[in-house]
Amino acid sequence: MIIAIDAMGGDYAPAEIVKGAAQASKIHDVDVILVGREDAIRRCLPAQYAKSSRITIHHAAEMICMDEHAAAVRTKKDASVVVAASLVREGKADAMVAVGNTAAAMAVATLRLGRIRGIDRPAIATLMPSKSGITVMLDAGAVVDCTPDILVQFGVMGSVYAQNVLGVDKPRVGLLSIGEEKSKGNELTRGAYGLLKASPLNFIGNVEGRDIFSGKADVIVTDGFVGNVALKTSEGVVELIKSSIKGSVHSDPLAWLGMVLMTPGLMLMLPSLKRLKKSLDYSEHGGAPLLGLDGICIIGHGRSKARAVTNAVRAAKEAVDGKVVSAIRDAITKSPQAFAVGEE
Repeated sequence: MIIAIDAMGGDYAPAEIVKGAAQASKIHDVDVILVGREDAIRRCLPAQYAKSSRITIHHAAEMICMDEHAAAVRTKKDASVVVAASLVREGKADAMVAVGNTAAAMAVATLRLGRIRGIDRPAIATLMPSKSGITVMLDAGAVVDCTPDILVQFGVMGSVYAQNVLGVDKPRVGLLSIGEEKSKGNELTRGAYGLLKASPLNFIGNVEGRDIFSGKADVIVTDGFVGNVALKTSEGVVELIKSSIKGSVHSDPLAWLGMVLMTPGLMLMLPSLKRLKKSLDYSEHGGAPLLGLDGICIIGHGRSKARAVTNAVRAAKEAVDGKVVSAIRDAITKSPQAFAVGEE
């Protein structure tokens, strides 16, 4: 399996991207193509990987910066993210990973890979920690203005991903709203409720914001505006909790004394605390799949460092192994009357 990686995107490119990709080639048993300025990539490539047959460098002279408009993908034909997408379209790579400018990555992936027939708009599927394991929430920012039909398509794509990649049998699909009653919500959610109820999906009805983490649903669908706000709010809460705990311990001498006295107990709790920290860390998931495209694209956080990149490559491999693209295509094809855009 070959994964094309935009080595020039993100706050810590190319050093952390190259390091993470190199590690992924060994840990996840894949071949990687590092796309970007060859001289910069070679300078960052760890010595132990310099002669690895699993790592290839594909030179791309241009790059799209974090603050550039997505329209740059049309003018910068030799930008690293554009070339990475082209490698997938041409069959030279099985998937692509981009952790830089999210809007640019979405734009070029959509333009170069194209959408699966029957899918109106692709969606960013974010993996959220929950009491039952993982909840797939989509969309997380790709489609700000949705229609009820598009939310049904999100349900299809999220269900396929949960089943084929996460191993969830008959994924429970919930519609994010302000109340559990079907009459609650805005015009979009009320319109989507009936379509989801009539679809072949395992639809469990409306869910509320707290249910993102409760484990009530395996898949939660919403428009990109609400989904992105929910995602960023969750990230902010995690950072607040972490900083509050650190601040309290450092500023309170009694807290230090308590930690000393409780050291034996803390040592026993350490494995559980590490698992909790891991579940809340975005770098452990690596990136979010952009579902609905005729190819695999994993979009990572702009602050991604090596570990996040390594895990993003893992996410790409899992999506390829899970045959996500063909499975979504099959799901749409089997019930066109239920999933076709514009039909009720």
